[in-house]
This record gives sequence, structure tokens and C-alpha cells, in this order.
Amino acid sequence: MKAFQDYYPENLSHCYGCGAKNDHGHRIKTFWEGDEAVTRFTPEPFHTAIPGFTYGGLLASLIDCHSTGTAAAAMYRQEGRAMDTLPAFRFVTGSLHVDYLKPTPIGETLEIRGRVKEIKGRKVVIECTVFAAGVATARGEVVAIQMPENFGVKTD
Repeated sequence: MKAFQDYYPENLSHCYGCGAKNDHGHRIKTFWEGDEAVTRFTPEPFHTAIPGFTYGGLLASLIDCHSTGTAAAAMYRQEGRAMDTLPAFRFVTGSLHVDYLKPTPIGETLEIRGRVKEIKGRKVVIECTVFAAGVATARGEVVAIQMPENFGVKTD
């Protein structure tokens, strides 16, 4: 099964959080599990905030990219279309809100679970929670905005 991010065109695959073309990025992969979108990611020792715990900026990045990928998949799902059909749905972050609930340990595989809160025109709102060993450590909400088709295309 292909992840949501596997459908991104090459020119939109360089994101630090979710881009397959970014050798130094997180390269997250998101999949549907019923009505929830799920990403799993294991922080490395260099993602440390203080010894033993994950840097909050990493958690925000995971929530951000998980949510924009989920927004795209949700639009395809709403229209009853496969993710490889045109026109392509791709999203950028309009706003990102994160609440840190508990310290997030390093070394645990994190599970980011998201649900669509709202789809309205070109805007999709995603709510998600980060879990470490089944414990909620962060919650986020992302307002994702559909990119115009020519976004990121160089014109000379």
C-alpha cells in the first residue's frame, strides 16, 4: 500500500517533514486506518530536547506534515477519486496549533493519529494527537489550504 506522500509529484517532494526527495528530512509516511490517518515515526537521539525527551519542534513538524498529507487524502476521498488522478490535491499549512501535554520520550515509536474536522472549499482542518507507548503527549490542529496548480512552478 502506498503512503499519501508517495503520490506527491517530484517538484513537491522536497519538504523536510514529508518529502521523499529530501535525504536529510523525516520522510514520514501516512496511511488511512478507517477514518483516521496514521503516521509512525521514531525520533533519533539527535531529536533531543533534554536527555531522554523529544524536541517539541519535531513534534510540531510531524503534526504539520501528517496533517497536510491527510488533507490531500481527505479531498480525494470526499470526491471518490484515487490519489493518482488529476487534478492533484496538494496542501500547505495555513495555521498550525500545537498543545504539548506530556514530555515525549526518545526511542519510542510515535504514532500520530489524525481526523478530518472540516472540509470547506479549499480549506481542510485536521485534528491530531501524538502518542508515545499509547500515551497522548501532544495535540495539534492544522488548517491546510489547497495549493493552486501552478504553486512552486518556476516561470522564467
